[in-house]
Amino acid sequence: MNKPTLGVIVGNRGFFPDHLADTGRQTILKVLEEEGINAVALTPEDSKFGSCENNNDAHKLADLFKAHRAEIDGVLLTLPNFGEERPIANTLRWAGLDVPVLVQATPDDATMMTIADRRDSFCGKMSACNNLYQYGIKYTLTTRHTVDPTSESFRADLRRFVSTARVVRGLKGARIGAIGARPTAFNTVRYSEKLLERTGISVDTLDLSEVFGRAARLKADDAQLKAKLDEVKAYVPVQNTPSESLVRIAKLAVVIENWMKENELVASALQCWTSMEEFYGVVPCTLMSMMSNSLLPSACETDIAGVVGMYAMVLASGTPSAIVDWNNNYADDPDKGVIFHCSNLPKDIFVDDPIAPNDIPVMDYQAIIAGTVGRDSTYGTVVGRVKAAPFTYCRVSTDDFKGKMQAYVGQGELTNDPLKTFGGYGVVKVPNLQKLLAHICENGFEHHVAVNLSQTADAVNEALSKYLGWDVYYHKG
Repeated sequence: MNKPTLGVIVGNRGFFPDHLADTGRQTILKVLEEEGINAVALTPEDSKFGSCENNNDAHKLADLFKAHRAEIDGVLLTLPNFGEERPIANTLRWAGLDVPVLVQATPDDATMMTIADRRDSFCGKMSACNNLYQYGIKYTLTTRHTVDPTSESFRADLRRFVSTARVVRGLKGARIGAIGARPTAFNTVRYSEKLLERTGISVDTLDLSEVFGRAARLKADDAQLKAKLDEVKAYVPVQNTPSESLVRIAKLAVVIENWMKENELVASALQCWTSMEEFYGVVPCTLMSMMSNSLLPSACETDIAGVVGMYAMVLASGTPSAIVDWNNNYADDPDKGVIFHCSNLPKDIFVDDPIAPNDIPVMDYQAIIAGTVGRDSTYGTVVGRVKAAPFTYCRVSTDDFKGKMQAYVGQGELTNDPLKTFGGYGVVKVPNLQKLLAHICENGFEHHVAVNLSQTADAVNEALSKYLGWDVYYHKG
């Protein structure tokens, strides 16, 4: 993923000590550099110490932000002293970026409270936020009202804010591919393209007949096909899969990946059964796993809303997401359950230090669909156990009756509890899982959920609720 970029506003109020704006700007820029974040800010040549003290400074900074509109993920407002509230708000209004804003105020030192060194940022932050609220500008607060910009507390806030900003920017204008029709048996994954479009997410469609036709035209000596076949064979162990099936998988990958690149798509959802198996002869799980592992999330059963949740967490964490079913209870523990899919889970979320021999991800046939269409037409699934780790879960849905986007998000852990089964699977522990399951059922959410081996629920929640305006339930147990 690209290096994040923040616009920086250094607040300054003239009758407060100017030297605080000077050192404050230097400090915040150093912290951003250490955190791997690009900064777009005024320089001391542009204004006094590169701060924003009056409307002339605000115009300069707004113009600078507009010139870097394509790069800026969010804006950091830092208050090394009280700060002039109106130029701060005017900068954001005139820049018209419509990106998340983080407000940080530097604390006073109780031993340095004379007129020469007193900051009053504690009070200034309230005034700045009051103006942002009046202007209708949405903003994020740090965990502590005032916080040292060099502290770990602020750095954690900053990382979380960058994740939020990535989700907001990434979902606005996202383009997703729907490949094949919704399976008839899955009313569950119905969605509204119009509600998605209203929030900035577009859907491009591709019929499976076109996919199969384009795959049939690929010649055995095609250079791209050969390279993709090698990539498939290197992805997971394939000794159980017939060579003919591997070629079909590689052809499918070439066709779909080319189509996604041509149409600038960032994620996809596929009709994975049973037309694929009956008329093409493989399951698309390996291709989907490979795309998800490359941060181009792919959901099965044409679950477009599901892949939006996957993509949100990819943006927040920079790591792969998977789509799974909330599938089974686990013994009598009310806070534990089994997540499962057939599976197309990305390789990086599977165990790399196996508990049992069948934990290692391998390519195999799809045991469920094989009972309908036969084993030979169902090779290409990736089976194994998900590693034990903390995780975030997210489900996005389009509520046509209310005319709005809705979602739920939360965190839990994947455990090492013993389990012998097939497909891609794991045991989860979620605080007060029964309350979450009741919320899912009471509000008509789907049985699919996106999971990511990160702790990014705070960032995803704020992005979807505060900045995108979706109806979000944040489950905290």
